[in-house]
Amino acid sequence: MDTIKNYVQENKERFINELIELLKIPSVSADTAYSQDVIDTANAVKLSLEKAGCKHVEICETPGYPIVFGEHIIDKNLPTVLVYGHYDVQPPDPVELWTSPPFEPVIKTTEIHPEGAIFARGACDDKGQMYMHVKAFEYMIASNNLPCNVKFMIEGEEEVGSKSLSWFVERNQKKLANDVILISDTGMISNQQPSITTGLRGLSYVEVEVTGPNRDLHSGLYGGAVANPINVLSKMIASLHDENNHITIPGFYDKVEELSADERTEMAKAPFSLDNYKKALDIADVYGETGYVTNERNSIRPTLDVNGIWGGYTGEGAKTVIASKAYAKISMRLVPNQDWEEITQLFSKHFISIAPKSVTVKVTPHHGGQGYVTPIDSIGYKAANQAYTETFGLPAIPVRSGGSIPIVALFEKELKSKTILMGFGLDSDAIHSPNEHFGIFNYLKGIETIPLFYKYFVEMSK
Repeated sequence: MDTIKNYVQENKERFINELIELLKIPSVSADTAYSQDVIDTANAVKLSLEKAGCKHVEICETPGYPIVFGEHIIDKNLPTVLVYGHYDVQPPDPVELWTSPPFEPVIKTTEIHPEGAIFARGACDDKGQMYMHVKAFEYMIASNNLPCNVKFMIEGEEEVGSKSLSWFVERNQKKLANDVILISDTGMISNQQPSITTGLRGLSYVEVEVTGPNRDLHSGLYGGAVANPINVLSKMIASLHDENNHITIPGFYDKVEELSADERTEMAKAPFSLDNYKKALDIADVYGETGYVTNERNSIRPTLDVNGIWGGYTGEGAKTVIASKAYAKISMRLVPNQDWEEITQLFSKHFISIAPKSVTVKVTPHHGGQGYVTPIDSIGYKAANQAYTETFGLPAIPVRSGGSIPIVALFEKELKSKTILMGFGLDSDAIHSPNEHFGIFNYLKGIETIPLFYKYFVEMSK
C-alpha cells in the first residue's frame, strides 16, 4: 500500500501533466470536423501504453474510428483482466457557458475539490478515468507488482453508440478472452464514501422530423390555416407523459423490472441529501414519476427526455415564418429486461400514430443498448470492494446508475465475462455539460486503488 502511495506522490505532477496534454486534443466523435483529432488521440493512447511498459500495442482499424488494443501476458495460466475505456468525448456545446475553453485544461479549486480539479471536456468522461488505468499499469510494471495478465481495449466511438466496437468484439473473441472486464466510466457517491455501480440503464436514441407545408410560409398569410410543425411537435412531445410523469407509449412498461420493497430499502441506505441535490442544481424542487424518490427515478425507472428541439427561425431579431419542418432528438433510458430495439419500435409506432393528418412524421433511430446488472457475490465485485476498503478506509456501497454503457451487455453476450464498474467520478463533475471536470484527488485515488483490484482478484481466484 505504501509503495503505490509513494509512487503516486513522486509522479503526481507528471501524471497530471500527461492527462492535461491528452485533454487538449478535441476528440469529438460526433462531429466529422474533429476526425483527425480523434485519430490523433488514438495514437496518443497507443504511445502512452507503450511508455507504460505494455509489451504489445496496436491500432486496430474498424469501419469507424480505430480501437487501441494492448496486451501484456506474463503467464497464460494466470487470470486475465480486460480494461475497457474510450478516448472520444462529447461535443463541448454550448461553448459560451464554459468558464474556460473546453480544450484548454485548467486546474481550479472548488468546494468539493479543495485539492483542485481539471476542467476540460473529457476530464472525467472518460479520458481521466481511462488514463488512471494506464498509470496504474505503469506502476505495476515499474514495481514488478503486476500479478496477472492484462489487456486494454480503448475505443473512439462510445459517445456515438460504439457501433464499431460491436463489430470488433464479434470478430475478435479469442483476442479479447479474459476472466473479468474492468471499466472506470462511472462515478461514486462522494470522496468520503466509495461505491461500486452494479446496474446500468439501457438506451434508445431517436431523432424525429415533423413536416407540414412544402416550404416555409408567411405566418400572417397562412397562420391559423396551415399546421405549424413546431406547434404540432411540441404537442406530440407533451403527450408522451401523463399527469404523473408516466410514459404513455403503449407497451413501454411491459417488461420493466419492479424492485421489491427490500431492494428499495437497501438502495435508500446510500447517503443522499435532497436539499444538497437541489442546491447543487439550483432548482426549487425535483420532478419525476409519481411514487418514486429521486434516487429511484434516476436509476431503476425508465425515462424519456428531449435532448434537443429545433425548427424555424432562431437568429437575431424577428422573422414571421411558419417553418416547413421541426425536429427533435429524444433519448429513452431503459431498465434491465427492456429491449432497446423493441422500445424503439414501440416509440416509432406510437409517435407516428399520434400525428395529425396535417403533417407527416419520420422517426430515425440512432443508437441504443441494453441495461445491465452485475452480481455483488462475484470475485470481481469482492476484489473491487476490498480495494476501495483499503484506500478509502470503509467498504463501497453497491448502487445502480442512471447512465448507460451499452457495451457492457455486449461484453457479457460475446465474451462471456462479467464487468466490474470501478468509477471515481462524482455527480457534480458535469460530464456531458459545460465545465466538465475531474478532481485531482479522484484521479490519483483511482491510480492508487486499481492495482489493489488486481492483487485481490488474483488472490481470490486461486
